[in-house]
Amino acid sequence: MSEPVVDIAIVGAGPTGLYAAYYAGFRGMSSAIVDALPVVGGQVTAMYPEKTIADVAGFAGVTGADLVQRLEEQARPFAPQLHLEQRAETVHTVLDDDGNDVGLVLKTDAGTSIRARTMLVAAGVGGFAPRPIPDETGLAPEDVDHFLHSTSEYDGRHAVVIGGGDSALDWALGLLPTAASVTVVHRRERFRAHAHSVSLAMESGVRMLTGARVVGSRYAPDLQALEIEHADGSRTVEPCGRVVAALGFSAQLGPILDWGLDLVHQRNVAVGTRMQTNGSRIFAAGDITTYDGKVPLISVGFGEAATAVSNACKLIHPEAPLFGGHSTEAGPTPAPVGAR
Repeated sequence: MSEPVVDIAIVGAGPTGLYAAYYAGFRGMSSAIVDALPVVGGQVTAMYPEKTIADVAGFAGVTGADLVQRLEEQARPFAPQLHLEQRAETVHTVLDDDGNDVGLVLKTDAGTSIRARTMLVAAGVGGFAPRPIPDETGLAPEDVDHFLHSTSEYDGRHAVVIGGGDSALDWALGLLPTAASVTVVHRRERFRAHAHSVSLAMESGVRMLTGARVVGSRYAPDLQALEIEHADGSRTVEPCGRVVAALGFSAQLGPILDWGLDLVHQRNVAVGTRMQTNGSRIFAAGDITTYDGKVPLISVGFGEAATAVSNACKLIHPEAPLFGGHSTEAGPTPAPVGAR
C-alpha cells in the first residue's frame, strides 16, 4: 500500500468508536471514523442526549450529550479523520505484489475511499436513519431537525417538537430555557416516554398537545406557524419557527451484513478474546459484538475498544508490546501522528 493510509478505520462514531480513536492515538496510531449520522455520538446522540447515564465509571451521572462531548475532547488531540453522513459500504483486502494481505480499502456511499491497515467495527446496533415526517406537514427540510447537536438555532423562537417518546421530551426540556415557547405534538393520548419525564415536562411549562397531528404549515416567507388537527376534528394554528421531528430512528446493519463476517442472528458480530472477527484485519467492539458472557454496557465497550486497538497495533507492529502502558506513565498527551 504505497498510498498514505491510516492505521485503523473505525466504523461508528458512538462512544465506543470515539474512545477507540482516542486509544488508537495513545498507541501512536492514526485513525479515520465513518458514521452515517451528521454528528458524532451514535445512539446516545440520536436517542437520549439529555438523559443521565449512571453506569459509566467515574461519573455519578452524566448526560449523553456531555459524555459524547468529553469523548470528542479526549480524541481530538490525535486528529482522527471524520467522515460523517457517510455509510460504510464495502471492504476489500489489499494484497502486495507477492500476494500478501497488507491492508484494507473501506468505501462509503459518498464515494470516499479509505485505505487502512486494520479496521474496527463499532457500529452499535447499526446505522441510524430518522423516520421521516409525513408530507402533509408541508415543512421544508431546512426547518426540521431530527436531533440536535446545538440548541442555538431555537433561541428566541417558537419550537414545536413532534413525537411522544423519551427523546421528544428530552429535546422539549432542553429547549425550554432559551426558546420563546415549546410545544409537544403527539398523535396519541398517552406518551411512550417515562412517566417522570412527562410529569417534568408538564410542570416545567412545555405545552403538551396529545391526540394531535401536524397537517400543514404556514410560511411568510419563513416558517411562522403549524396547522394542528385534534382528535375531535378541530384545527388550530400554533406559532412555530422551527421543528424537532422526534419520531424515532430505524437501525440496520446494512452493508455490514455482506462483509462476510461471522454473524449471530444477523444482528451481532462474533469475536474472540482479542476482539478480532473472522475477517482479515477486522476487529469489532461495543454493542455490535457478541461472545459468551457479553454484557452490553457503554463501559464494557470502552474496554473492548482498548483491547481491539491494542491487538490491531500488535498486528501492524509485531514487535510492539500488546499493552502500551498506562497514560500516567506517558507524560503529556502526545502529538497526533497523522496519516502515514
